[in-house]
Amino acid sequence: MNDNFYWKLKTLSLPIAFQSLMLALVAACDALMLGQVAQAQMTAVSLATQIQFVQNMFLASLTAAGSILGAQYWGKGDKETLKSLFNLMLFSAGIISLIFFLACEITPGVLMHIFASDSELISIGSSYLRIAGWSYLITGISQCYLAIMKVTDHVLPCAWISSSAVILNVILNAIFIFGFMGAPRMEANGAALATSIARVVELGLCIGISSQDSFIRPAINRFFSVHKQLVKDFMRQLLPLLGGSLFWGVGFTSYTAIMGHMGVDAAAANSVAAVVRDLMCCVCNGVGGAAGIMVGNELGAGNLEKGKEYGIRLKNISYVIGLASTAIILAITPIIVHFVVLTDVAQKYLTGMMVIMAIYMIGRCVNTVTINGVLDGGGDTIFDMYSLAVCMWGIAIPLALLGAFVFHWPVLLVYACTCLDEVGKIPWVMLRFRKYKWVQNLTNEM
Repeated sequence: MNDNFYWKLKTLSLPIAFQSLMLALVAACDALMLGQVAQAQMTAVSLATQIQFVQNMFLASLTAAGSILGAQYWGKGDKETLKSLFNLMLFSAGIISLIFFLACEITPGVLMHIFASDSELISIGSSYLRIAGWSYLITGISQCYLAIMKVTDHVLPCAWISSSAVILNVILNAIFIFGFMGAPRMEANGAALATSIARVVELGLCIGISSQDSFIRPAINRFFSVHKQLVKDFMRQLLPLLGGSLFWGVGFTSYTAIMGHMGVDAAAANSVAAVVRDLMCCVCNGVGGAAGIMVGNELGAGNLEKGKEYGIRLKNISYVIGLASTAIILAITPIIVHFVVLTDVAQKYLTGMMVIMAIYMIGRCVNTVTINGVLDGGGDTIFDMYSLAVCMWGIAIPLALLGAFVFHWPVLLVYACTCLDEVGKIPWVMLRFRKYKWVQNLTNEM
């Protein structure tokens, strides 16, 4: 059992972690390249991409609901239900993507005012959103394809598609931001154009590769006639996940907005810290994604005790990942601080933020694997929403708001408040885990 467990974990987590890393590298390259142009360009794009971050919260809940049910039905061997599930995901994601696209094209200035008060940042960010909005229109469709690939033993093609799109995005970033190879120097707008082109290519690869016989494709002939029980099961998973995603996504966006209103130096340091955080979360994202699939496969196949044992092992592994992430962040802090072009004040802020983030990573890793992996894999999706409502919205956000706008605390103290929720809820997460409500088979006969 040990060999089989670690083989599955390695086979699933490494491609997912690599995919997460490649996606995070896009934001890192945007920050690094635009940081070489001007601090305002880097900061404006970092703030503007919070719109996509919010959109991704909707899409993540949709694809997570599909992945939870998909992993169990794949473990059961029911491919026809998987095709109908694919239909549901595509229809829902298409609506969400259209809404965000229209918002970016029609009211980009209104969106930027949420995150910044500086007129230069708002102007740069609004121009960026009008171009990047086209990528928001199609990204939901490709994410549905990639989610289905992950739960049906096609993790490697999934990672290859995402990685190819990221590599193309990075190359196009350099061309359009700096005006290489005869292209116009577009700076922030160049990053938006590069992202849009890369997303078109990504969707094309998804459709092309999924045309092979071994891949699950949407059942186009019954796109609007999905079994009522499947819709009910999908919504039962989706609604708590959507609530949790919105709590988390809007909460994280609120953190960015709070730091953005504390001055350009604070916003710039927070932008760099956010990129480092996303890069460091790649390993726990990979293990968390693998955890949901591994636990879901066993529970869907009726192997409840084996699924429970998998969950316990994965929870323990999350602590190891968290401690290792803490050590790495502390080690690379001096390198990061001196590599990015920032003002002296922003550099001091970034140093403090990196130390605070090192502690935060323990909670982030444990909660990602345990909540978003193990608990969600067994259908216990409502706990995430409860914990976010209490720890993030009941404690962390009010403290950060009061500290920033009422008590006028130092920047680093306010930043520490934004990191409080992940570490603070670990005891509660462990109590929920040990109730084993997540050990359940979610499949039905359609």
